[in-house]
Amino acid sequence: MAIVGFNFSKISVEKKESVKGKISINNNITITNVEKKDLILGVAKQDGIRFEFEFTSKYEPKFADIILGGEVLYLGDAEEVKKVMDEWKKSKNIPKDVKVQVINAALTKCNIEALILSKEVNLPPPIPLPSVEATKGK
Repeated sequence: MAIVGFNFSKISVEKKESVKGKISINNNITITNVEKKDLILGVAKQDGIRFEFEFTSKYEPKFADIILGGEVLYLGDAEEVKKVMDEWKKSKNIPKDVKVQVINAALTKCNIEALILSKEVNLPPPIPLPSVEATKGK
């Protein structure tokens, strides 16, 4: 149904050393835990799910890491919540339509936070930024 909350619980950036030469940055996000959570919105109690995640940006050759952890709160009807929880308990996976919403919500916040943290410790941005290139005219 809908994403209704987001929180960071872990923010870590570590720059180990300066590096010269080619740098590669690998970003990854993983859902680490899923649990049913009753949400009180207004006066009514509604069925919800708490998705815990971990986002990492690893700078290679092993000179820096950005690690963000947190949770996304998802509101759904009782049937949808049961379906998600059953699949998680059975296979540690979640339905694709829910997964897309949760991952996109987390990525939006994590990419922005990782960009800010990279600036604070003087690392290259972990996501490609738009740039303008000059072309030779005739």
